[in-house]
Amino acid sequence: MIRLLLVDDQTLVRAGFRSILDGEDGIEVVGEAAEGAEAVRLARQLRPDVVLMDIRMPGLDGLAATGQIVGSSDARVIILTTFDLDEYVYGALRAGASGFLVKDTEPAELIHGVRVVARGDALIAPSITRRLIAEFAARAGHPDPGPRLSVLTEREREVLALVAAGLSNDEIAARLVLSPATAKTHVSRIMTKAAARDRAQLVILAYESGLTVPGWLTRS
Repeated sequence: MIRLLLVDDQTLVRAGFRSILDGEDGIEVVGEAAEGAEAVRLARQLRPDVVLMDIRMPGLDGLAATGQIVGSSDARVIILTTFDLDEYVYGALRAGASGFLVKDTEPAELIHGVRVVARGDALIAPSITRRLIAEFAARAGHPDPGPRLSVLTEREREVLALVAAGLSNDEIAARLVLSPATAKTHVSRIMTKAAARDRAQLVILAYESGLTVPGWLTRS
């Protein structure tokens, strides 16, 4: 059972998400919060698997709350945005968020997103991906390979670049002529070596280290 915490300062928004998610097979809404400090407290108390987190809230905002929740629990956070790319989304990903969804997403996509993040994968809505990558490139400034990249083998760096390009394990396997199981093993080893919680953090590593740049895959 996926335990879910809803965080949004609008009661109607929370009620809408609850009506979609609560009672869905394998999903249980265990709590609701209207602001960040309450979300942090409930995350520690209720120990949810996934937190649906609004960013713009009074008091402690979703960005700060995400950092505190990720830093003190195993909960994974999905950021809810009103626009395709909220100005705080980059910071939220740096704080440890595992995914992003726009608030007007279809119910089936919302349910799927919760399941994806609960099993440890990253979730970035297609409408967000391109602009988010551009934001990474702009903010990364001077790339710094750092020690986390130096511990990877050449093959692992190749796999990491494909993860950052948004390819699934099956797509990586097809591109590199590997079995899906081998591709999955490579991704798991990269996460362990890089001390990354999920694929979203691997995207950060790839761009901020200068391993990849926007659009490289379409040009290769």
